[in-house]
Formats: sequence, C-alpha cells, structure tokens
Amino acid sequence: MTASHGIESRGADDALLAARAEAIRNSGWGQAFRFAQPRNLAFWVYVVLVAIGAVSFTRYVGGQAPAYGEALIVATVLFALYCALFWWFTQRIDRYAHQSWKLIVLAFVWGAFAAPWAMAANANTPMLEIWGKLFGQAWAADWGAGLTAPFTEEISKGLGLLLLIAIAPRLVRTAFDGFVLGAFIGLGFQILEDIQYALTSSAAQFGANPVGNAMFTIVMRMTMGVAAHILYSAVFCAGLVYLLGRPAEPRRRGLGLALMATAMLLHGIWDNIGGIAGGATAVMFLLWIGVIAIAIVVVTRVFAITVPRERAFMRDVLAPEVATGVVTAEEVDTLAGDRKARRAYRKRGRNRAQRRQRDHVLEAVHDLADQLAEAGGRDTGTVLFARQEITRLRG
Repeated sequence: MTASHGIESRGADDALLAARAEAIRNSGWGQAFRFAQPRNLAFWVYVVLVAIGAVSFTRYVGGQAPAYGEALIVATVLFALYCALFWWFTQRIDRYAHQSWKLIVLAFVWGAFAAPWAMAANANTPMLEIWGKLFGQAWAADWGAGLTAPFTEEISKGLGLLLLIAIAPRLVRTAFDGFVLGAFIGLGFQILEDIQYALTSSAAQFGANPVGNAMFTIVMRMTMGVAAHILYSAVFCAGLVYLLGRPAEPRRRGLGLALMATAMLLHGIWDNIGGIAGGATAVMFLLWIGVIAIAIVVVTRVFAITVPRERAFMRDVLAPEVATGVVTAEEVDTLAGDRKARRAYRKRGRNRAQRRQRDHVLEAVHDLADQLAEAGGRDTGTVLFARQEITRLRG
C-alpha cells in the first residue's frame, strides 16, 4: 500500500472530512497536554492543595507505621491491586475518544490527597462537633456523617474537576469526560480512605492482631466499595459538566443538578444506614444491598446518558475511512457500539482463527482512529502506516 490510500487522493466527501475535523476539535481527542502552567492560577491551586494533603497524609501514616507497619504494607499492596483492576476496567469502558492518561493521574492524585486531607477532613470534624453540640453525641454518631460528608466530600472532589477543566480545557469536553475523571477522583479518595480505615482497625483488641483486623476491614471496604466514592463522584462530576456546559456538551442545568443531588443523596443514605436501621444488623445488611443495587442502576444509567456523544465522535472520525473503503461500516458500528456489539462482531468469525483475526483488525481500526485524532485528521506517516496495518491484518 502506498500514500495513494490517503483520504484526499481517494476522494472522500468534503462534508465527511469537515465532520471529522469538527469531531476531533470538539472531543479534544488526541490533544497534547502539559501540566506545568506557571501562569495558570488553577495550576497553583491544584499543586498547593495536593501538597498540603500529601503532607497531612504522610504525617498520619508516619505516626501509625511504627506500630502497624505490617498492616500498612498489606493494605497498600491490596488496595494497589484494587486500583489496578479499576484502571483496567475503566480502559474497557473508555474505548472511544480516549482521555489523556496524564489527566487521569492528576484526577486520582487530587482525589487521594487534596480532596480528603486538605479539604474534606478540615470541614468534617468541625461539622460533626456542631451536630454533637446541637443534638447530642448519640444523634451525631447516627446521623452526623450522612448530613456532612455528602456535601463536604462531593464538593471537594468536584472542585478537583473544575481545576482540571481550567488546567486542560481542551481535554475535558463532555459529560463522559466528567464521568471518567470523576470516577478516578473518587478512586483516589476511596483508596486512601480505605488505607486510613485499615490502619485504624489495626489498633482494635489493643493491637493484638493488627494484620488480621486490617484484613477484615480491607475485605469489607473492597466489597462495599462498589457503591462508594468512585460511583458518587463519577455521577456528581458528570452532573457538574452538564451544569456548567462545555464546547461539546450543551448546558443542561436540570439534569446536572439532578445528578449531583443523586450522588449526594446516595452518599448520605450510605453513611446514615446505621441510624436508619436503628442498629439492627439484619436491617443494615438489607439496606446495604438495596443501596448498592440502586447505585449500580444509577451509574449504569448515567453511563448510558453520557456515552452517545463519545460514540458519535468515533463514527465521525472514521466515516471518511468507510467512504474510501479502508474501514467497513460493520467495523465502525462495532467500535461505536457496546460490549454486545463487539461480542456479536467476533462471533461472526467462522472459526477461532477468524475470530482472532477480527479482534486484531478491530484493534487496528481503533488505532487508526487514535492516530487520526492525534494528527488532526491529516494524512501523516503514522496515519498511513495505521491504514497499511489494517490491510495487512485482513490479508
């Protein structure tokens, strides 16, 4: 294959090329990102608050490590594996206009240090003390967390998304971007909170079995974490993007406020389960299951609401390739579809070898979309090579 396979020389429709350029520009797909921006106030706010949170967390861990070092190591390793599993899962659902991994790391770091240790922690303690003084310590123990954390913690996580928008306005363009980045902000928050809880539980029974006590907490936090900070902030941040509006996402204030309120409501109910159940273990267990089920339905629905725009970007970027015969309409439908579409595409292979070949071709088509986005739709050397790879894999 030669450069004759370039889009221009194969006569792709100008309207399709214009739609591609518009999709790449609107999505921010393939845009370069530079974190260090000394002239950007948002950059300094991010750096200072993360630094404050990191120092606070380090001091806390430093005070616990001498007595519960083994528990700390176990918790860190297991939650790191949990984090890696979530990263893999997110890459499976963020299969369209890929978000920058650098921005994802920044989201995680904000959620890990700035949101909990520099912001929420400094607001939660005073608020809980106020509740105790107003209504008594017993009432505050049952209801204080659920009336405080949903506001202080979701707002502190949402502020992280606002800073990321100010730092990388060309990359955070849709509600789906807010959904993905919000999930990673929540992941960072949850991982460090879980480590904190594991260390706290290590001191139970006068520290006689720190690792065993920590393991119980770790298992519980991993199990119940399905409906925790990851989910809340994914929904909250998607709503925040709808509330603000972005160049590729028209403002929808009602939907945005509804999603943000839903995230805070789920968070509040979760934190108040003990008070709602009146301390009855069986009722608490049923409430946990119910809240988890509702939360999963909510996040699945939010994903379904936010993802169509990303799928449309994929179609627009690859449409000229279909017109010129480089890519088939079936392949574009599959890439712009869901997991069921991918499964159906693979099953159309008559045997294992053909199914494996179809997998490789689909990956190559996705790589072509990535290369086109990075090149701004131009026929660069990497784009031409990506087209050649598709033809080679078909052969």
